[in-house]
Amino acid sequence: MLHVPYRGGAPAVTDLLAGRVQVIFISELLSLPHIKAGTLRALAETSTARSAALPDIPTVAEFIPGFEASFWVGIGAPRDTPAETIDIINKNVNAALNGPEIKERFADIGGIGMGGTPAEFKQFLADETEKWRAVIKFAKIAPL
Repeated sequence: MLHVPYRGGAPAVTDLLAGRVQVIFISELLSLPHIKAGTLRALAETSTARSAALPDIPTVAEFIPGFEASFWVGIGAPRDTPAETIDIINKNVNAALNGPEIKERFADIGGIGMGGTPAEFKQFLADETEKWRAVIKFAKIAPL
């Protein structure tokens, strides 16, 4: 495979649809409408579990045990944000993620709302950083 860097997912999907590239790793958010329309074919899910939006699509981990590369989004704030403000934001975000409207919307686009505490997110970031540091070191990947 040849890595082709794009400035965002939309141009990558455009090139895939046009046949200028043969395969992309992209979030379901951008690919799901095309998959449902039959203009793209999903080959595998890169998270550890099959997607509720595409239950018939296998995970890469079903072929390569231990493989996991998930797309995720988090919310951050400046370091000096008061703890009370962080607590209010965290409480409201978790309430929204657990609400039926958000859960339904996420399911429609192939997402899962995780929620949690700031400490859990900090640990998640540390774990993700270490995981990808090890991959980059093992593969001897140089900066672009």
